[in-house]
Amino acid sequence: MRLLTTVAALRCYLNKLRWRILPLHSDEPLPHEMTTRFPTAVGLVPTMGALHQGHLSLIERARQENAIVIVSIFVNPLQFGPQEDFEHYPRTLEQDQQFCQEAGVDVMFVPNPEEIGVARKNIQDSIFTQVTPPSDMISGLCGRTRLGHFQGVVTIVTKLFNLVQPDRAYFGQKDAQQLAIIKRLVTDLNFPIEIVACPIIREANGLALSSRNQYLSASQKQQAAVLHRGLQKAHAVFRSGVRKRNKLIEAVLHEVAMVSTVSVEYIELIEPTTLIPLDEIQEEGMIAIAAHIGPTRLIDNTILRDRQPIIAIDGPAGAGKSTVARQVAAKLGLVFLDTGAMYRAVTWLVLQKGIPLDDECAIAELANCCLIKLTPSENLKSPVQVWINGNDVTHEIRTTEVTSKVSAIAAQSAVRSALVKQQQSWGKKGGLVAEGRDIGTQVFPDAEVKIFLTATVAERAHRRLQDFEKQGQPSVSLEELERSIKERDWKDSTRLVSPLRKAADAIEIVTDGLTIDQVTTRIVNLYQQCLTHL
Repeated sequence: MRLLTTVAALRCYLNKLRWRILPLHSDEPLPHEMTTRFPTAVGLVPTMGALHQGHLSLIERARQENAIVIVSIFVNPLQFGPQEDFEHYPRTLEQDQQFCQEAGVDVMFVPNPEEIGVARKNIQDSIFTQVTPPSDMISGLCGRTRLGHFQGVVTIVTKLFNLVQPDRAYFGQKDAQQLAIIKRLVTDLNFPIEIVACPIIREANGLALSSRNQYLSASQKQQAAVLHRGLQKAHAVFRSGVRKRNKLIEAVLHEVAMVSTVSVEYIELIEPTTLIPLDEIQEEGMIAIAAHIGPTRLIDNTILRDRQPIIAIDGPAGAGKSTVARQVAAKLGLVFLDTGAMYRAVTWLVLQKGIPLDDECAIAELANCCLIKLTPSENLKSPVQVWINGNDVTHEIRTTEVTSKVSAIAAQSAVRSALVKQQQSWGKKGGLVAEGRDIGTQVFPDAEVKIFLTATVAERAHRRLQDFEKQGQPSVSLEELERSIKERDWKDSTRLVSPLRKAADAIEIVTDGLTIDQVTTRIVNLYQQCLTHL
């Protein structure tokens, strides 16, 4: 691991990294996603140090999804008000360095304020170019009492994005207002960066992990756990059918009032993306709370979502994901989100327009302008009707010509990005079954039911051999099939884009010795159990 403290050293490292020459003598074909300028995906985890298990969850996610992980540590003076705890904020660089070393971080970037061009003053006393988020996103919640805080945050985050130019940046859901503002920053300023939101990590008693928890005594930590209990009460009321703001907030207040040492600053119901206050939840809302225990200020939140659950099925090739997903959707009356059909539909449109397969710019434009619609069908062999720009292409996308070209289209990152946006838009209402290699980790990381469907290499090779025999294809030895499957697994798990990973909260089902019906039944049961807890 490298510890870098200057912008010059960071730039030198990144330049060497990104212009690294790939070996020309290798007979191994490059992963098909390597169609972009740089061969190395970079993940950034911005922090203020005093690292804990919550930060570790961000680092581990970044480690899974990127070739290089950079953790920045910068106690940002711009986000502290004149009366706030900048001077006393915990600084534990030696421990943080060991923490990052053990977590597999490649680079720690630890600049001082002067190195990145800011004064050791708060944002309101500083004279230099600043970034100001939309006023309606910073005027409520923490912005009411922490004037200038979010301007200070996004000014430094913008600097870090420009310096590192990461492919992905990782932030915790605990700082929900900050997360929403940074997502808006990336959208409004057209940063080519994916913002990855990671779940809140909690202590055993439910207290959300925070560097400021170091200020709390053991008894105060127990008292602070009432914030989470209050949010859980709101969840229970929401599950009972209550959607009105006043009733949900009342449930939190009633619980928190039981601990007299906790002083509530605010409890609000908002839309989690725009931060607009809600009077009633239609699809999704977030209850956010800020409170003080002594001089220590704590925040927490929870998402309340009124949608049918999503079933996300991931796993390696040959594990039976597609067949199982279709059957699960049919049994539960849910929509089967046929992501493969979406890529085929784009391929069909590319061919119809006569666009060369290597014209990635034209294909990117086409993918981002097209409208795909999937509707249920009673035909189990083709359970989804596929429409693109008003054309029913259910059968056309299964032609030999489309089949032979779809992998080249699916390899293009702009196509995947456009289709994922459409998939996530459909996912807002839920009621979907989707399968792939990154459905539960990246497309629907908030899916209520996550399954990692797998089987041993020997079992998958045996199944593929049986398929070949049924189709009358030339015989292939089991050894060849096993070698091919191992190679495919390696490529899928080391891709720069959407690598195959088991989500931390996914239930693994090993299908060796199980029939399709048995696997389907187990997933249906898991879904029904999920319904009882919503």
